[in-house]
Amino acid sequence: MAHNIADIRNLVICGHGSVGKTSLADALLMKTGAVTANASVDAGTSICDFDEEEKHHKHSIEATLVHFDHAGKRVNLIDTPGYPELVGQMIGAMRAVETALIAIDAHSGIKVNTRRAWKEAEIAGCGRILVLTKCDTDNINLSELVANIKETFGQGCALLNVPLGLGEELHGVASTLSPPAEAADAIIDPQEIHEALVESIIEADEALMERYFEGEMPSNEELARLMSQAIAAGTLTPIVCVSTKKEVGLDELLDVITTAALPPTAVMRKATKDGDEVTLKQDPDAPLAAQVFKTRIDPFVQRLSFVRVYAGTLKKDDQVHVSGVRKNIKIGGILEVQAGDTQAVDSAGPGDLVAVAKCEDLHTGTSLGEVELPPLKFPTPMIGLAVSPKARGDEAKLSGALHKLTEEDPTIHLEHDPETKEMVLTGMSELQLQLVQERLKRRDHVEIETHEPKIPYRETVQADGDGMYRHKKQSGGAGQFGEVHLRMYPLPLDVDVETYATKDRFPQLKDKHYFPDSNFLWIDSVVGGSIPGNFMPAVEKGLLDRVKTGVVAGYPVQNVCVEVHFGKSHAVDSNETAFKMAASKAFSEVFKKCRPSLLEPMVNLHITVPADNVGDVSSDLSGRRGQMVGMDNAPGGLTTVEAKAPLSEVATYARTLSSMTGGQGSFTMEFSHYDVVPGNVQQDIISKAKLKDEED
Repeated sequence: MAHNIADIRNLVICGHGSVGKTSLADALLMKTGAVTANASVDAGTSICDFDEEEKHHKHSIEATLVHFDHAGKRVNLIDTPGYPELVGQMIGAMRAVETALIAIDAHSGIKVNTRRAWKEAEIAGCGRILVLTKCDTDNINLSELVANIKETFGQGCALLNVPLGLGEELHGVASTLSPPAEAADAIIDPQEIHEALVESIIEADEALMERYFEGEMPSNEELARLMSQAIAAGTLTPIVCVSTKKEVGLDELLDVITTAALPPTAVMRKATKDGDEVTLKQDPDAPLAAQVFKTRIDPFVQRLSFVRVYAGTLKKDDQVHVSGVRKNIKIGGILEVQAGDTQAVDSAGPGDLVAVAKCEDLHTGTSLGEVELPPLKFPTPMIGLAVSPKARGDEAKLSGALHKLTEEDPTIHLEHDPETKEMVLTGMSELQLQLVQERLKRRDHVEIETHEPKIPYRETVQADGDGMYRHKKQSGGAGQFGEVHLRMYPLPLDVDVETYATKDRFPQLKDKHYFPDSNFLWIDSVVGGSIPGNFMPAVEKGLLDRVKTGVVAGYPVQNVCVEVHFGKSHAVDSNETAFKMAASKAFSEVFKKCRPSLLEPMVNLHITVPADNVGDVSSDLSGRRGQMVGMDNAPGGLTTVEAKAPLSEVATYARTLSSMTGGQGSFTMEFSHYDVVPGNVQQDIISKAKLKDEED
């Protein structure tokens, strides 16, 4: 199956939702004869949207790999979802290609995921081609749209053709690279654009540029040859106009793909070997270098690992080294993929995109070969749901099904929270998590119940205190007796234990035990054997149990120092259980005297919105106990707001931001630190915790 690398073109179709990406991919497959079916997203017969959820929702949910041949070139095309919450599919796909076709609805214009696609293409080192779709719709202002594109993405964006007629009158496109002598129906005169387009192209060749400014016009052959170079250099981003409904502009787009899209050799791929950076030799006889860019587990539990080969040749039955695995693995079936259909092949060479079947050791991002490819970086999911099976006994079935989903989409995380005892599924948005529930029900036959996950609050103290507790129990025969005296102090975060726990501060200090995860320190200052040494481990266990379970609201304790300095024992009735209980109770009693307070997780927010919505964002943040800490202008009339807010107040922020900005806003969120909960909010949390304890 391996193809000549010079004849391969790898592209991803990306952009905002509902701009016609999948319809365009289907149209190119039909136009080139790669498929004979009449594909339609609306009719549920799309080649690329073959999954049942995609047919039901009539939009893409995962990236789909297809291929076709045109003008002697093998074109591998990956159709990706357009909704911002499914961005992980686009990011993975971009690692496998050299060129991004960024689709823009000619009527609706630039949307939030258009900007995201542009940015991710830049990060991935892809050349970019803009495709204006739906040019057959009414009320299109092409000049205004192109001006907006240039303002947002740079002056290197240039129309490669212009529509002949618009709306129902659309009947073709006219080239601006080779303008026709007569183009009366052209929306914009191709001659007006020709000069700026030529200058964008020749920037890639200094000698040609000098000749041009001396008055010598480059030939059409020279311009065609340099266009790919200019796209790679970023000096040119062609804009191509199409209508899949009227089949206008498709031939021209195919020509652009085969002549201007970057070949695999246009991008130098780097990897790491034995700690040193190396440049991959894109040769079929070179050592193998490949990477998994997508994982799919189909309904028949056939695991498919989608692989991009960068160097060397991947062969069936080869023993291959993979990252993270000690022993080499055997490559079983290698498959050529056409959406939902596969065909077995024996090998794949540089530039090829294939799938490897049934290999459990391959995961998204895994490198194949003796080199390590750069890791795939996905955004951190922000929206969580606590999940449990609706039917008893389905726990193991649910856990297995969820792990399959996290394999398929790296922007879905699954965690078993030891504090809250909840299984928490985290995704990019409520929409993504809703799609997860649908897939669980259809594919894995598991229904789930969901609720918002508990916020991981912490408990601490803000004042010093001391006290004791005597545990005494007599019920015939030997009893239980243990008495523990302790002092409690607030402990600074990130304390230097050696500096803090000194004889100057604790004159009777004998020993110290520090637990960095909770920033908890306990000091043994017991002298004279008032608590026998063999009972001190039980004292420690009692203290640690209380640190884990909390005192005022049932949340773990942190940033506390406890000094055990005295106690009493009984020759007969004292035992480990008695001292464990006495230590736990003493901790609880003293904790309540030391101005106990709750701590809540605070997060950093980076919110990108249209400039007109900044006031709305600021007002909303104030109502969420958040505050703006900075602001930066972004291209395309956008503003990025930096803010801090309590996690509890922004758990459902995605829904609000979308409503405020008409879907134009986006944000990222990351943990910052723990901070004291205000008194009125704290009382509400404690009251709810006590009420739940009573119900339980």
